[in-house]
Amino acid sequence: MIGVDIGTTTTKSVLFTADGKVKESHHVGYPLHTPDALTAEQKPDEIFAAVLSTIKKVVAKGKVNKEDLKVVSFSSAMHSLIAVDESGEPLTNCITWADKRAATYADKLCNQRMELYKRTGMPLHPMSPLVKIKWLKHEHPEIFEKTAKFISIKEYIFHKLFDEYIVDYSIASATGMLNLETKQWDEVALTNAEISPLQLSTIVPATHVSKGIKSELAHTLKINEDTPFVIGASDGVLSNLGLDAIDQGEIAITIGTSGAVRAVTKEPVLDKEGRTFCYAFTDDLWVVGGPINNGGMILRWAKDELAKSEAAVAERLDVNVYDLLTKMADTIPPGAGGLIFHPYLSGERAPLWDADARGSFTGLSLHHGKEHMIRAVLEGIMYNLYTVLEPLEELIGPAREIKASGGFARSEVWKQMMADIFNAEVRIPESFESSCLGAAVLGLYAIDEVESVNVVEKMVGKTTHLKPIPENVEVYKKILPVYRDIMNSMKPHYAKLAELQHGEESNPYSKNKNDA
Repeated sequence: MIGVDIGTTTTKSVLFTADGKVKESHHVGYPLHTPDALTAEQKPDEIFAAVLSTIKKVVAKGKVNKEDLKVVSFSSAMHSLIAVDESGEPLTNCITWADKRAATYADKLCNQRMELYKRTGMPLHPMSPLVKIKWLKHEHPEIFEKTAKFISIKEYIFHKLFDEYIVDYSIASATGMLNLETKQWDEVALTNAEISPLQLSTIVPATHVSKGIKSELAHTLKINEDTPFVIGASDGVLSNLGLDAIDQGEIAITIGTSGAVRAVTKEPVLDKEGRTFCYAFTDDLWVVGGPINNGGMILRWAKDELAKSEAAVAERLDVNVYDLLTKMADTIPPGAGGLIFHPYLSGERAPLWDADARGSFTGLSLHHGKEHMIRAVLEGIMYNLYTVLEPLEELIGPAREIKASGGFARSEVWKQMMADIFNAEVRIPESFESSCLGAAVLGLYAIDEVESVNVVEKMVGKTTHLKPIPENVEVYKKILPVYRDIMNSMKPHYAKLAELQHGEESNPYSKNKNDA
């Protein structure tokens, strides 16, 4: 079985044996085009090529006989938007969750924020495809008028594979236009987006199976044309599944390029203040939580801007530069000498839901060096995730167990920070392939190879358990209220700071630009 995870900067395919062991994996990266502070786009065909390349590679490396491949199943990042014409050709790039150009139109809908949230479970934010569609309608009417469908990157890929427009519950939920109760397109949301249901894909369960891949693609991938392809779900909920975090009291935390805190529930759960999302997963399961913009991308920023000389040394010595950075951070005691970092370098989703949010170091003094700053960056990302967990626990009760995944888990220092800041035992699987495993297990369930997705508990493999260190917990208990107070006190200033930073907005679809 193959699990394919279409991520923000990388697509990965993992070939699993029937018992969940990784046999082969391959990933292909692609750029996130950010020509200015607001734009964050990708080229759809680069991602489609990455999907084909990674599947082809694991099939070849695994020496898979066509008849032995049971299923190919998909995980995907959420909130992407591509406008396509009648022939399926893109009229825009893939506008990602990180794109903030629609912020003004989120503001214009603020008087309907809670009504839309109660109907769809999606907090109002520029990442929402609903808001992006409204932005396209009013700022780029020449594109809007030519658009036949508004789709996500996974819908684009399935259309390229099968010539059909379908979308699963969780990706549809992430558009801000799916009614949580009916699991159909919501009339009020579509009225606000100024589109009809015909301009969106057909909604299907996460277990929907497509067969009959185009013959030339089957030949390229070296697979049978009737190989089952399962639509799957979002990377978030499938990471929960791949971590075996689907029961009451189990919280999944992921830190990749961005990050998220999530729990699976048996009914929709909404926050009275609209601080958390609630997305449909299956007919009887929902995922509740909060995403952050600023995960591993902030550590990359710290590498590029705070540790250029160390990065050069790491390159010469052929060592992992991030290992070097976390070792630098480990030379500083917990609390970073009273230096606190708020990681809002790319605006923020949960807990602020404010595209104008900006990052800051607070408490800088002459005795602080770059090691303090790097430690503060790592701690700040964890503090931010903790502020996302708090409203989630208010809704569903205290976390019984935290299960974590993502690139951060390669760092012993960062993993221990999570246990200490959250003051909880953290379980981390040795395999980093949680979203791919979740997709593969869902695929097996979809084709009736297993009776329940709970078989994943036998497939997760070995896990590392980290317990909080009491003296570190006491340090962080003193810092967290200060972090939260500074966060709240800065809220009124973010819009003015953002205004000072914004130059003339980039306009890649402008009619006035010269034709490429």
